[in-house]
Amino acid sequence: MAAASLLKTAPILDKTDLWATRVQPARQNPVSLVGFRRGSRSSLVVRASTSYADELVKTAKTVASPGRGILAMDESNATCGKRLASIGLENTEANRQAYRTLLVTVPDLGKYVSGAILFEETLYQSTTDGRKIVDVLVEQNIVPGIKVDKGLVPLPGSNNESWCQGLDGLASRTAAYYQQGARFAKWRTVVSIPNGPSELAVNEAAWGLARYAAVSQDNGLVPIVEPEILLDVEHGIERTFEVAQKVWAKVFYYLAENNVLFEGILLKPSMVTPGAESKIKATPEEVADYTLKLLYRRIPPSVPGIMFLSGGQSEVEATQNLNAMNQKPLPWHVSFSYARALQNTCLKTWGGRPENVKAAQEALLIRAKANSLAQLGKYSSEGESEESKKGMFVKCYVY
Repeated sequence: MAAASLLKTAPILDKTDLWATRVQPARQNPVSLVGFRRGSRSSLVVRASTSYADELVKTAKTVASPGRGILAMDESNATCGKRLASIGLENTEANRQAYRTLLVTVPDLGKYVSGAILFEETLYQSTTDGRKIVDVLVEQNIVPGIKVDKGLVPLPGSNNESWCQGLDGLASRTAAYYQQGARFAKWRTVVSIPNGPSELAVNEAAWGLARYAAVSQDNGLVPIVEPEILLDVEHGIERTFEVAQKVWAKVFYYLAENNVLFEGILLKPSMVTPGAESKIKATPEEVADYTLKLLYRRIPPSVPGIMFLSGGQSEVEATQNLNAMNQKPLPWHVSFSYARALQNTCLKTWGGRPENVKAAQEALLIRAKANSLAQLGKYSSEGESEESKKGMFVKCYVY
């Protein structure tokens, strides 16, 4: 497909010293995590490097800024290919580049989006007119992030459950991503309610997230901690709440054991909803009540931002639930980190046709603005399109 003609980006915004470090040589971390064993009860405390501490806190606060959230565009090339196939396009680098260019060059996107999670190809990629995608994001005051996990694989000894791989070589990869301009990272692991979850799977998920978070912070990246509770089958909202309580408790226990700086992380959890096949649907108010109760029970107020994933909800449903949670002051910035719930209508509007780029970008901006209003507790679903109300749940979803 020929490269689509795209709109110019918004005017360049003033840069803070957060971005001035992007091309500087990597700092040498004076202390590393050594002598620590999982489950150890040794009295010896070995703390992670603090050379990036101030920057980590600043980055996390920038991403968790009022009225803004995260555009998750870190689909693997295979998953991106499925999205392209849905509109009749081949999965080629040129087509992936054209679509990603469309997303990052939406005028004024930075008013509503504070961070963008990228796939590795995208972090090193340029737009169709030759500008570095990382630079285009920074010009919009959007913090570039990077997916660092290597995907889910079967967990031996479990009840047909999974574990997330990617710790091998993570230190060198995160250091390289920092040099390329990334300032936060994402690691997605999942816990399956239909398959248990087993103690083994919960422990493995929580430990992997904690080790990833410690390594990321040691190399200057704010870790997004994403323990997704899969919403497969027909369980009720109470069962989701029960499992999430257990998972979140274990995650934050291991984060503390690994000396992770809570002020320098972001949490990307599932909302507490019934299973996707449940016959009893929850209202936005019910979702908000259960989810906020869980946050108060498990999440320290030092964590600056809770950036919810959409988990296959429709665009409107994800926005309504977020809005319901923001009807009163909260100790955290409660916002969004959506992929399909921001991109679905945009992708279908584009359809791979250059003449549809402007309309597709307007569709993305509409969704970004709607979720910005929801983060502020000021959203109304009046006037939403029928397309935005369609559910997008995929069983055993692979990112």
